[in-house]
Amino acid sequence: MSQFSFFQSVSNYFDNAAQHLKYPKGLLDQIKVPNNVLSLKFPVKIGSKIEIIEAYRVQHSHHKVPCKGGIRYAMGVNQDEVTALAALMTFKCAIVDVPFGGAKGGIRIEAKNYTDTQLQRITRRYTTELIKKNFIGPGIDVPAPDYGTGAKEMAWILDTYSTFNPNQIDAYGCVTGKPVALGGIRGRTEATGLGVFYGIREFCRLKDEMKALGLTTGVEGKTVVIQGFGNVGYWSAKFFHDAGAIVTGIAEYDGTVYNAKGLDIDALLKHVKATGSIKKFKGAKNLPSAEGLELECDILIPAAIENVIHKGNAKNVKAKIIGEAANGPITPDGEKILLKKKVVILPDTFLNAGGVTVSYFEWLKNLSHVRFGRMDKRFYENSTTLMLDTVERVTNKKVNQRDRKQIVKGADEVDLVYSGLEETMISAFHAIRDTHKRKKDITDLRTAAFVVSIDKIATSYLSLGIFP
Repeated sequence: MSQFSFFQSVSNYFDNAAQHLKYPKGLLDQIKVPNNVLSLKFPVKIGSKIEIIEAYRVQHSHHKVPCKGGIRYAMGVNQDEVTALAALMTFKCAIVDVPFGGAKGGIRIEAKNYTDTQLQRITRRYTTELIKKNFIGPGIDVPAPDYGTGAKEMAWILDTYSTFNPNQIDAYGCVTGKPVALGGIRGRTEATGLGVFYGIREFCRLKDEMKALGLTTGVEGKTVVIQGFGNVGYWSAKFFHDAGAIVTGIAEYDGTVYNAKGLDIDALLKHVKATGSIKKFKGAKNLPSAEGLELECDILIPAAIENVIHKGNAKNVKAKIIGEAANGPITPDGEKILLKKKVVILPDTFLNAGGVTVSYFEWLKNLSHVRFGRMDKRFYENSTTLMLDTVERVTNKKVNQRDRKQIVKGADEVDLVYSGLEETMISAFHAIRDTHKRKKDITDLRTAAFVVSIDKIATSYLSLGIFP
């Protein structure tokens, strides 16, 4: 494992990148450290007993407001982890030009040990504590789902916040990742996995990069192994599978399933829902969990938790490209080994930003009080139909119905979300790559990503005139 704590690892990456920029030390120190750290312990009645719940919310940066970041429910939650994740959110938002400061929250519980009623009680009490401390609000701090949470928990947070703020017209913007019926946005569920796909796909389109790795251009035909089969892992696997890649392995905490010819992703999901495990999936070989990270493949996607690739196993990783769908899945020690092996690492600060990007779209939707596509979809369809009719009349040639339907189709909300996310991921990737190419002393994409984000944040502070 790493000699560093999680936040120390993030700070180490920050310091490595800061060497390539010429900003005052005081400014860099301000960007690096968390602004607000809230540590909570509150009582909740569970059954016939009172449990003391440990929880956190860290606001890492206020260079842009509101702050933004998920809430996770896990036994591994502690102040260092939440602080590290909040810092990563700051840099992630800057990289993809989402105007938020980074934040993160966590409750130290094993969610599966509680009933829905008990989880709701814990969530509502946590939200109440955030309200009391002024740590939540559409212009203050906007939580979202993370490991162990989802739309259900976000709905409870919204309802609690709205109860305490009955006259706030923008209350729905206090949290993202909500059900669509409560102001959520279509496409949010698959957003992180789709962003992972867009980011890796863009890298795989580069002929010179693929040639250096001994690979063909594009994702089609490439072998992919994914560690983690939760929301991010499933959607990453599905998008790669649908694009023609061969998903040969899926690793989970209790084992790995492998088939050199490829796994049927939707069938595997049905199997997991039916049995509670990926093990014993028909047509797949069962392997130990740890072996999933060491399978032969072109692309490895760690999509679960932090520190899974480290000094002890990095030498056994056989992938040529690693896409960090999880936060901090590679330790600094592990990364050194991988870079020596010429493995290309697409960093988490860029690659898993799909979730916060679409959360941004949801927040904008909540503040504007209108569904994306509602105002212009029919206008586009009608004007395009008129144009197509005119072309057919002038040329005396008919467009077949299938093509006509595709040409005149106006954008639904999900179409606009996908389009906006694709543009965001592609633009961010090329900003990172251009920095990597331009600064010859930067040898990896993670450092380049940190340079891009630090530069943007520093520029924000300097524009305020706070630093000389």
